[in-house]
Amino acid sequence: MALAPFAFQRCIRPACGTTCGPEEVRTACPKCGDLLDVLYDWDRARPPKSLRYFEQMWSRRHEPLRLSGIYRFHELLPFATADSVVTVGEGQTLLQQSDPVGQFIGLKGGRLYLQYEGLNPSGSFKDNGMSAAFTHARAIGAKRAACASTGNTSASLAMYCAATRLMKAVIFIGSGKISYGKLSQALDFGALTIQIAGDFDDAMVRVQEVCRDLGMYLVNSVNPFRLEGQKSIMFRVLEALHWEVPDWIVVPGGNLGNSSAFGKAFVELKLLGLIDRLPRLAVINAAGADTLFELYEKRGLRWNAGRPDTSIVDRYYAELDQSGRKASTIASAIEINRPVNLNKCLRALEDMNGVVRQVTDQEILDAKAKIAAGGFGCEPASAASVAGARLLCDQGIIGPDERVVCILTGHQLKDPTATVAYHTTDQEQFNKVLGSRGVRRASFANRAVALPNDLGEIVKAIQLYS
Repeated sequence: MALAPFAFQRCIRPACGTTCGPEEVRTACPKCGDLLDVLYDWDRARPPKSLRYFEQMWSRRHEPLRLSGIYRFHELLPFATADSVVTVGEGQTLLQQSDPVGQFIGLKGGRLYLQYEGLNPSGSFKDNGMSAAFTHARAIGAKRAACASTGNTSASLAMYCAATRLMKAVIFIGSGKISYGKLSQALDFGALTIQIAGDFDDAMVRVQEVCRDLGMYLVNSVNPFRLEGQKSIMFRVLEALHWEVPDWIVVPGGNLGNSSAFGKAFVELKLLGLIDRLPRLAVINAAGADTLFELYEKRGLRWNAGRPDTSIVDRYYAELDQSGRKASTIASAIEINRPVNLNKCLRALEDMNGVVRQVTDQEILDAKAKIAAGGFGCEPASAASVAGARLLCDQGIIGPDERVVCILTGHQLKDPTATVAYHTTDQEQFNKVLGSRGVRRASFANRAVALPNDLGEIVKAIQLYS
């Protein structure tokens, strides 16, 4: 299986610029230790002259390559030859215009779009990156793959291993930091699941050590090939908007892989002359896992053209260690204190004139309820994007006439416990699941109606509801 000769890996720090071959398995620059990009000699890769080129791929959906919502855009992430990619039909996702949710946010009609990544095979956006990582792993002959996970990465890795039989999956999770909806996927797909005492950040340290010692292929988003697949989310957004660039992309911020990939996607498209401007980027943290917000908005950390002040990060992480503070939010998919893609996200924020905000668990769950009432069921972390867009509208940063795309990263059934607790009539259950997270009310609850087994009472209730 072949990797393209015009692809290579390069350190993201301009002052370093160390390059590596595409066949190398690296999660950091061998010289300075920063992150790596997958890049291309575009003169040799010969990308299309117009994004409209990809419209013809819809007539070729009988081909596995073009059925994939990632490799339909193979020419924009051509690190592997077309006959060697790994796909299970991922990327069949929708960009849906939603006035009910737009009104909740504070936008005028026709201005809000929801990119629903919960339609992926494993139920989250992770399949975009996992397909790309598996393609690279297959090309270099890897036999075992591993990840640390709050749930969605583990579900995706386990599914790809089971569906393709190319590798065996080893998954590290923290104690009590994964929803049953996600854990059930990893177990059902047959992955070796190791639960350690600690949180995601602890699991991330251990999985990197294990991959180094045992030669396993790491599929977390510190792997630069993962982010190549996640670029395709933005390609599908542009496709649905008839190749017009929106004003804003709003995305939840956890390990910061999506925001990093989105920034790279738009910068490359602009470089290739395929778009004429970049949208603005908003990254939304949960208040209980707000490292990016703290560093960017409060302490002034910036990419600074590749010269970030790392002492700001070091001091903050030392404070976390000294206080023993762990991430804590109902949005478990973004419950991360030490995001591995921090520097790439800083770069994306600089390139896209971005902002960072934090929202409470209360705001996240209220937004989640309004999203579902508009016809899209998402996990709590997804709703951070809508809650954040609402906050930015309230602050006058997003205007009511601007065209906004919010990313819904995972399916509603990824965390049904939180959903049921929000809508329940059982106060004890509400307090047990949500009260400990600071959620005090279900502002938009749709509670079940308890009735006696009597036809007349049932008819009355239905007529009252109607």
